[in-house]
Amino acid sequence: MTPIKSPLAPRADAADLLKDTDLRGRTAVVTGGASGLGVETVRALLGAGARVIMPVRDTARGEQVARDLAQETGNSDVHVLHLDLGSLASVRQAAAAILAAAPRIHILINNAGVMATPQGLTADGFETQFGTNHLGHFQLTRLLMPALLAAAPARVVALSSSAHRLSDIRWDDPNFQTTPYDPWQAYGQSKTANALFAVELSRRYGLQGVTANAVHPGGIMTGLQKHMPEGEAQRRGWIDENGVPNPAFKTPAQGASTSVWAATAPELNGVGGLFLEDLQQSTPLDGANPSPLFGYRPHALDADSARRLWTLSEELIEQTGQ
Repeated sequence: MTPIKSPLAPRADAADLLKDTDLRGRTAVVTGGASGLGVETVRALLGAGARVIMPVRDTARGEQVARDLAQETGNSDVHVLHLDLGSLASVRQAAAAILAAAPRIHILINNAGVMATPQGLTADGFETQFGTNHLGHFQLTRLLMPALLAAAPARVVALSSSAHRLSDIRWDDPNFQTTPYDPWQAYGQSKTANALFAVELSRRYGLQGVTANAVHPGGIMTGLQKHMPEGEAQRRGWIDENGVPNPAFKTPAQGASTSVWAATAPELNGVGGLFLEDLQQSTPLDGANPSPLFGYRPHALDADSARRLWTLSEELIEQTGQ
């Protein structure tokens, strides 16, 4: 089967994808819309006429971004509310506020996240990255499902990463309770979880008109790197000695383009459970595709693992009473 791809070049800006698209009458929810890729995602959606809800941790910053984008795009239908993905109580409160404001949600982009954090726990006792990147978004999406179903066809976009290659789900110890903590393995596990979530959501709800795809936005220098030790980005070749990003990296506007494509492209109507990058359907990494820059490990789209993770996630959340 020929991979699905956008007619635009892989480094197109997010706004370029929507310059001829009319999203008036559609509601989009974008987590983490106050920084990095989130700002560019919201900018593109507003520019196409969508109503956008921004659940963010820093509401003061979110309100300033919303004002700036409303003025720039001429679309003032942008709304900010508080969401801490590391607290299931906050997730529940945010979901209730979103549902009250938007009984129909056409697009949900689970964009927010943390990377390579020091060892820690969320408010509910989960490893920080697994709890924030996966479980917070998992529960938010489940709570918003009535509005997604009401708007069907609707789409969910799960931000993953090439870092999913670093770790499958650590089924026996997802919270690093009995094994030494490694920040990159923990990040990789959370990004694998994001991809598996899209697979199982599409299996469960695709026939009802709600589909999900995972997105690797590419290498981009944003606030996501704030937890990295000083000098690590340079040692990894992400920036040079002057702090200039690697030429292979994208700008935030370019990085947001695959998320926007996943959320709106007609060629993805009714299509779910894919791993997308560079404005196209990705391909599995194997001997025929050894590229370190493109491709996904098969564990990220394994259907059995996706079902298992969904059940595990439900059980973990149920144990918290949230």
